[in-house]
This record gives sequence, C-alpha cells and structure tokens, in this order.
Amino acid sequence: MASVTGRIRAVKQPKNGYIKPSEFDTIILEDGMTLNAEENVHGNIIGMVVDYLTRFTMGTDVIEAFKVSLQGAKMAEKLGIKKSMSVAEKLIKGIKGYDEKSVINACKLVSFDIWFRNPIDAMMAKGYNEINPDMETVENIQTLVKRSVTFFEKYGPITKDGFTFEPSKPDKKAYEKMLKTRKGTYGGYTATVDSGDGDFLTADTLWDYKVSKSKPTNKNTLQLLMYWIMGQHSGQAVFNDITKLGIFNPRLNTVYLLDMSKVSDDTIKAVEDEVICY
Repeated sequence: MASVTGRIRAVKQPKNGYIKPSEFDTIILEDGMTLNAEENVHGNIIGMVVDYLTRFTMGTDVIEAFKVSLQGAKMAEKLGIKKSMSVAEKLIKGIKGYDEKSVINACKLVSFDIWFRNPIDAMMAKGYNEINPDMETVENIQTLVKRSVTFFEKYGPITKDGFTFEPSKPDKKAYEKMLKTRKGTYGGYTATVDSGDGDFLTADTLWDYKVSKSKPTNKNTLQLLMYWIMGQHSGQAVFNDITKLGIFNPRLNTVYLLDMSKVSDDTIKAVEDEVICY
C-alpha cells in the first residue's frame, strides 16, 4: 500500500515516462519581479507555505488551508511531542494574510505536516522552533504567493482545492475493508494506491503546484495522470469536465499544459493496470 507519490517512486516508467514532460505546452508569465538568490528555509517548507497561503488568500478558510498541518500537530501530540496542538493553534491565529508575521508563522506551522504524512521521518525533521525564515526568504515567499494569486485570476477560478478520490458517497467501513483485505477499490483508490490528494481544480484543468527550481519531470507528469485517472474512477462529478492537465510553478513563473486528448488510451490503460492496479 502506498500514497500516489510513494507509488511513483516505486515504479519503473517506460523510457521518457508514461507522459513526456516535453509534450506539455510551456507558457512563461512575465511580471518584472525577481527573487532573492538565497533562502534559509528548505524548499519543501516553502512549497507548502506558498500552496497553503495561496489557498487562504484566494478565499479558503485558514483552518481548511492548513488542515494537514493541524492534523500533523495532532499526530505529533499523540506520539509524545507535548503541546504540539497548542503551538499549532497559536501559530494559525497569527496568519492573517501573507505579511511578514503571517509568513513566519506559516513556515513554522507547516513543519507539522510531516507528522501526518510520514511520522517516522518526522522524528529527524526540524521542529517549528528551528525554522526561522530571514527577510530574503520571507520576500521570496511573498512574491511566490503574489504570482500564484495572479495566475489563478487568469486561469481560475478554483473549483476545488485539496481534492481527494473517495467515492461520491464515502463509506469508512468500505475503505477500512479494502485496507484490511488489500483487495478491491474505494472510489479512485486501490489496495496499491490507497492515499493521495491533489492541489487545485479549475473548470477544465487538474493542476499541480510546484515551487521547484527545476522544470517538470516524468515523475511530475505521472502524478498528474494518476490524479486524473483516479478522479475518473472516483465517480465524483467535479472530475467530469476535466480535460487538461496543468502544472504551475511560481518560482519559474511558468505554466505547463497538456490536453488529455493527446494522451493515448493505451497509456491510460497501462497506468491503470501497472501503476494504480485497478
């Protein structure tokens, strides 16, 4: 059993990937803003902060935007990290936008995410008190959020964020049965890929959000294709009109788009059978 990203790490793709990154159309957005050369916070933290602050800025409730962080704090407390929830609650109260104080609080708060996603690795990760973004890092995060908001004003509106692949009528017992027996499916999930959540949907596009310094890889494109397939299998109506896959990278200020009509039925079937294992 694995998450979407865990499964991607485990599978061997065909040469160049199930979908070549070069198949995506590339659109560079010009805004005249530049980023500082140095940052003192890990890129994974920055990526989550920009993602969650963008959701919050675009209208998502702050509790919902940082829900994984709060779930992580709850898990950390259960595993013996005292006062994790009280710390997380104090930090989230200080997030009002993407001003300097809000950005610093957000950087500290998302340090709890790993307790939800991978509690074993969390033991070795930096704690909230060790994450202290300097002014250059804060300014970069602010620029990345601004770019993200501008992007969604052009390509949005967002129809759903933080989407998952449960069936249209969730049934906790059915999900637990799949996990226990390691057989069957649960909406878009399978006994092989039993967890995973995506970033944003707009009217016709499933978007992944990357804040990497690098261009998309075949791991990124497989992740998008898996999300699309799992959405179709979920039966949720919100996925019915999704005809494009997209990546937005505010660090590169670049959009990557692919129409699903360019993806062959054979490729979709191979990912269904070989990767997700329906």
